[in-house]
Amino acid sequence: MLERTLAIIKPDAVASKNAGKIIDMLESNGFSIIGMKKAHLTKEQAKKFYIVHKERPFYDSLTTFMSEGPIIVMVLEKENAIEDYRKLMGATNPEEAEEGTIRKMFGTNIERNAVHGSDSKESANFEIPFFFNELELV
Repeated sequence: MLERTLAIIKPDAVASKNAGKIIDMLESNGFSIIGMKKAHLTKEQAKKFYIVHKERPFYDSLTTFMSEGPIIVMVLEKENAIEDYRKLMGATNPEEAEEGTIRKMFGTNIERNAVHGSDSKESANFEIPFFFNELELV
């Protein structure tokens, strides 16, 4: 069964001109991009998106980082999309990520780790409509 997940290329990877390489990795790994746009979140929008982390000590720095520059937001589709994308992303901390993963290749630290992905179906169901309506997904 096809599954959808949200993927974000974070401001660090967009600024360092690695977005195209990351998109190529996604397509090479069997993901279909059914929606894609470039956006620049305000601090308030980033706070709403990451509301699940509101009580965490990194919430303020994360939302500041995610609003510092443009991001590329995508809806990915394939069988087991959430789990497969999490594997392709690699560990949150790029130093601990496996070779060949996006974060190992393009991340610089635990916060500036190049990409975001939904961690569950529930997260994807919240995150996808945050950025896309059904008319934008093909």
